[in-house]
Amino acid sequence: MVGERGKWVIAGTVMVGNIMAVLDSSIVNVALPDMAGNLGATIEEITWVVTGYILANVLVMPIVGMLSARYGRKRLYMLAIGVFTAASMMCGLAHSLPVLVLYRVLQGMVVGIRITVPQAVLRESFPPAEQGLAMGIYGMGVVLAPDIGPTLGGWLTDRYSWPWVFFINVPIVLLNLLMVHRILSDP
Repeated sequence: MVGERGKWVIAGTVMVGNIMAVLDSSIVNVALPDMAGNLGATIEEITWVVTGYILANVLVMPIVGMLSARYGRKRLYMLAIGVFTAASMMCGLAHSLPVLVLYRVLQGMVVGIRITVPQAVLRESFPPAEQGLAMGIYGMGVVLAPDIGPTLGGWLTDRYSWPWVFFINVPIVLLNLLMVHRILSDP
């Protein structure tokens, strides 16, 4: 167990990662028509940008425990954040649908890690009597991010262009990477 103040800092750190992971599943939706027009894709084709992300996310989740035990939870989580950042940049720079889908699948794979590892971190950081509260706070990211995503995605797409729904991730996720590096520790 960590100290009273430390556990809340840890909760905030992993909640930022959770918000960004879940936000990315909804922020893209409003930019799909612009992406389709820009990349010369049909609506049916452009939906693979979302579908590939979600499928990759779900497929990775069952093996996260094994990967975490093998490579260390903090190292795996930091790797996932780093890959997510790079994939976000590459999504924004993509000039064809297959390349965009490829990087979205890569994003989805590491989001499977970024959603499950923090739950283990929270269970370890909070005493049993407070674990429900910790999970509830962590769950706020799951509830709030899909509400913020379409509004933010629409604003970014209208104000700038569709690549910015990916570029917006980079500074926030890099800050999260720094936070994780400084705050989290492996059990």
